[in-house]
Amino acid sequence: MATSHLLAATAAAAFLPPVRLRSPPPSSLRLNRRRPFQVVRAAEADAKETKPKAPEKAPAAGSSFNQLLGIKGAKQESDIWKIRLQLTKPVTWPPLVWGVLCGAAASGNFHWTVEDVAKSIVCMIMSGPCLTGYTQTINDWYDRDIDAINEPYRPIPSGAISENEVITQIWVLLLAGLGLGALLDVWAGHDSPIIFYLAVGGSLLSYIYSAPPLKLKQNGWIGNFALGASYISLPWWAGQALFGTLTPDIVVLTTLYSIAGLGIAIVNDFKSVEGDRALGLQSLPVAFGMETAKWICVGAIDITQLSVAAYLFSTGKTYYALALLGLTIPQVVLQFQYFLKDPVKYDVKYQASAQPFFVFGLLVTALATSH
Repeated sequence: MATSHLLAATAAAAFLPPVRLRSPPPSSLRLNRRRPFQVVRAAEADAKETKPKAPEKAPAAGSSFNQLLGIKGAKQESDIWKIRLQLTKPVTWPPLVWGVLCGAAASGNFHWTVEDVAKSIVCMIMSGPCLTGYTQTINDWYDRDIDAINEPYRPIPSGAISENEVITQIWVLLLAGLGLGALLDVWAGHDSPIIFYLAVGGSLLSYIYSAPPLKLKQNGWIGNFALGASYISLPWWAGQALFGTLTPDIVVLTTLYSIAGLGIAIVNDFKSVEGDRALGLQSLPVAFGMETAKWICVGAIDITQLSVAAYLFSTGKTYYALALLGLTIPQVVLQFQYFLKDPVKYDVKYQASAQPFFVFGLLVTALATSH
């Protein structure tokens, strides 16, 4: 078994929360709103297609690197493949890759063979570029009217990519992810297609998160927990099922970590309070106010870590429990140093300094469950 080598080789992976690209609409744009898109379902994808074009007016400056990662400050592009990549937001893929690695480690059955490495890479492609790309694209699709007000230069509201091309991308990414899930089940010799079922479940969760009538993202509690489950539990379950058995204790532990994921997702809500309030979105900072929401955020993360440490201690994994506790201490210190002082001003510093301790906490838990 070479689980520890696998994890050491990938410890640099970054745990990044989902990108939120909403901000209060500038007053100059409120009276110049583009014509709202009509709702186009997959069955209506044969509507007249428009040619991709660059926006009529672009921001003064933009970064090509940001454009490829799918984050704010992106350069305006007319290359359709760069625009397609931008919609999938590659910056959001690493958490899914990390989750697969943790699941593989927790199984205790990963070895540095060509076959195991190939399986893990295919599982990462399914979880990251395919299904996360599908999630991000469909989220932008259902936010297109909001983005037309707040950020009219994004690819969909600007017309840089046509409606039919967006719908095609959604279906291609979804079917590719489901197909890879089915392939992995056959490859692993599963009697029941558990990875395919996980892929279907994750895809449905992504759909109801973004699409009406449920649109879970409108509710701060439910929406953020759904994000936590998508970015922590589901890829972990897929990685573990690929190389071993998905056990009830792992389901409990990863569900707990999804509560921590809820806290991490809240971090990005603080800088969008004014826009969310104006658009009627009940993020936790809007619903409870900035002061209460920041304590909910850190409490969800820290209490989760401490609960998992207590669980590991109760099952005789004393050294792992102490290691997890040791990682939680600097995490709390950095929360007081940055996030609790000003969650808007110091959000980037906080995430860069404190989140790695959370990531390594996942690693410790995976190692503990593999023994």
